[in-house]
Amino acid sequence: MSTPFISKRAALYADVPDDKWNDWRWQLSHRLNTVEEFDKVLPLTDSEKKALNTTGLFRVDITPYFISLIDPDDPDDPVRKQVIPVAEELQSFTAMMEDSLAEDRHSPVPGLVHRYPDRVLMLVTTQCASYCRYCTRSRIVGDPGQTFNRQEFELQIEYLKRTPQVRDVLLSGGDPLVLAPKILEELLSRLREIPHIEIVRIGSRVPVFMPMRVTQELCDMLAKFHPLWLNIHVNHPNEITRELEDACDRMTRAGIPLGNQSVLLAGVNDCVHIQRDLVQKLVRIRVRPYYLYQCDLVEGAGHFRTPVAKGIEIIEGLRGHTSGYAVPQFIVDAPGGGGKIPVMPNYQVSASDHKIILRNYEGYITTYEEPTEYQAHDPATCKYCQNKRLEPGQSGITGLLDGEQMFIKPEGFDELHDRGGIQHRLKDPSKWVPLGIGPGESNPK
Repeated sequence: MSTPFISKRAALYADVPDDKWNDWRWQLSHRLNTVEEFDKVLPLTDSEKKALNTTGLFRVDITPYFISLIDPDDPDDPVRKQVIPVAEELQSFTAMMEDSLAEDRHSPVPGLVHRYPDRVLMLVTTQCASYCRYCTRSRIVGDPGQTFNRQEFELQIEYLKRTPQVRDVLLSGGDPLVLAPKILEELLSRLREIPHIEIVRIGSRVPVFMPMRVTQELCDMLAKFHPLWLNIHVNHPNEITRELEDACDRMTRAGIPLGNQSVLLAGVNDCVHIQRDLVQKLVRIRVRPYYLYQCDLVEGAGHFRTPVAKGIEIIEGLRGHTSGYAVPQFIVDAPGGGGKIPVMPNYQVSASDHKIILRNYEGYITTYEEPTEYQAHDPATCKYCQNKRLEPGQSGITGLLDGEQMFIKPEGFDELHDRGGIQHRLKDPSKWVPLGIGPGESNPK
């Protein structure tokens, strides 16, 4: 039988009664955020003290539960690095951006990001139980002045009502599970009133930062709005405790499928053996590894960044070496708003018109013989093809493959390659001038 996950409580909280410790409201109201408070739990390094004494730093708040997972004698503890700031946060780096994913540019109304054709990201709060030092939305998260108000919420709902191609809504923020229970229930109820919204997803780190929030009452409420999915955010095996296991068990018993999204972080989990232990422990608690993200180019996160090759190396060490169900997709969320791009080792070695050559995780190379006769799928007779719900201009590479279009051109492509000077044609179409020479200008010999 496998070893059960452990439960930890920092010495400072040894005398706190269980009924208080297991109350999520007590956890929220006793979060730590100052040098004096941290010194009671663990000795701070000079780098941590410098950061905590700096004005304008991204918000710091850590629940008593989560700080208890830190080994106070290890300045390189992987949990510690995620939530306690260091001086490196103050350093800029090449390609650093405030809004690295260009979410603001894809927001038709405040707090709603419509980047993909059939789904939207709905930001419902800017508050979290604790704050990750590599936060993608540090430009707004943690700032009480940025909280979304009732008017903005109504604008979000109205946009969804009049946009029938949206079938999937992801609630994030901030963290939706820190919302007051009645507000969260109202939000879900309003979404369920929209006929074309098929599924609702929640992205939350509350079960990891504060598993006592996942009460049976919460699970019963969420179960009223199925199909509902939930992704948690665990970066290191040390975050998987008995409390998190119990919280996940309550959610899965309520019919809520669970996934995990991790971020690849230097000094925290940039090791294939750590990642293998992490994904195997996640599967044990019925959480499927979903995404492993390359760290975004966000301000303050430069010291967490790894080469993309590190993520590919990790996937190489997972695929075939553990259950396929436990292997996440490695994702680069494209800077500038290009969306999520999966990156993986190259398992296709070569191909011809009649066979493909593949290799496995061991280096075993094989061939797969292609069919000599294949009756191609006919979009003209397929009712699914005829009823496509893609937003115009969003078909992308699929549009090329199904014959909808022949090429995709970058913005400004035609103008750049208009070498004949079409845009400078005179009224008399028989007269042409070279590109860059306009009417009344001399033509150099």
